[in-house]
Amino acid sequence: QVHLVESGGGSVQAGGSLRLSCAASGLTFSSHCMGWFRQVPGKEREAVAALYTAGSVTYYADSVKGRFTISHDNAKNTLVLQMNSLKPEDTAMYYCAAEEGISDWVVAGAPSDADFPYWGQGTQVTVSS
Repeated sequence: QVHLVESGGGSVQAGGSLRLSCAASGLTFSSHCMGWFRQVPGKEREAVAALYTAGSVTYYADSVKGRFTISHDNAKNTLVLQMNSLKPEDTAMYYCAAEEGISDWVVAGAPSDADFPYWGQGTQVTVSS
């Protein structure tokens, strides 16, 4: 059984930084896709950043490029999202997601929540102006 547990959310002023972590367990493939999504009430969940653990492929939403960095610690199977220069519009519930093996978006396109069968419970990020 796959478990994803997020931590590191909180409240910060605009321009500040937060670091989100996602501890994964139960994934059986040696490589997999993992990502961070976010959602605000009344809007669809959107992909923020994602990666394929066996390669150098990463995805970033245009709105976070240059400010957020996604990384994966293979030994600990932990996904990290370093968020710098935070803006009020980054306020959302952030979710960690995982998929066994490789996904189509690694080759071309962008990840969607339909690509990921496993989800964490979410962690709230609030950025005040």
